[in-house]
Amino acid sequence: MTNFYRHLATLLLTLCALCAFGQDADMPDVKVGDGRIKGLQGYYFFDDEGEDRLMLVLSEVKVFPPLKFKNKKEEEFYWRTVRDVKKALPYAKLICETLIETYEYIETFPTQKEREEHLKKMEGAVFEQYKPALKKFTKSQAQMLIKLINRETNQSSYNILKAFLGSFRAGFWQTFGRFFGVNLKTSYKPDKDRKDAIIERIATKVELGQL
Repeated sequence: MTNFYRHLATLLLTLCALCAFGQDADMPDVKVGDGRIKGLQGYYFFDDEGEDRLMLVLSEVKVFPPLKFKNKKEEEFYWRTVRDVKKALPYAKLICETLIETYEYIETFPTQKEREEHLKKMEGAVFEQYKPALKKFTKSQAQMLIKLINRETNQSSYNILKAFLGSFRAGFWQTFGRFFGVNLKTSYKPDKDRKDAIIERIATKVELGQL
């Protein structure tokens, strides 16, 4: 395994493994958004007669059936999940984008040495920027981050680490994470698991600006 891939894997760990050290905190109040949908875009074009026209492009809108809670416990679970998704989703998207963009950009460097030097600088900058926020994650938010990484990348954090570090090191981080209550092999199956379906519903509504 080259140092290049080791550094890239460390970048992922910087963003997600730190969450294992978070302490559970009191749940803050969660308020429902105003229901406005973000993502309206438009552009101008000329029609066949040379007239200037405005084309509006609407983002995809998913409609969910109204929620009906069986009891107070189920309702409390829903709003805890809303809290955790809103906290973790931006970081899951950041990790996915960082992995893709870093790989694509690093491929433009002519030598292995230059790649490793860039990754080392980037790793330090990312660590300093996000460490304070990630250390404040609760255990449930760390677990949610692992779920949402799977959602964004379509693979588990364990498989990502295994691809970069190999089975032995991925197993080490899995064992380490489990000690703090975080399972890097956590699956995400919203079409089969009811809790995952709720997470998908909430994440989609957050992306649409409805929560």
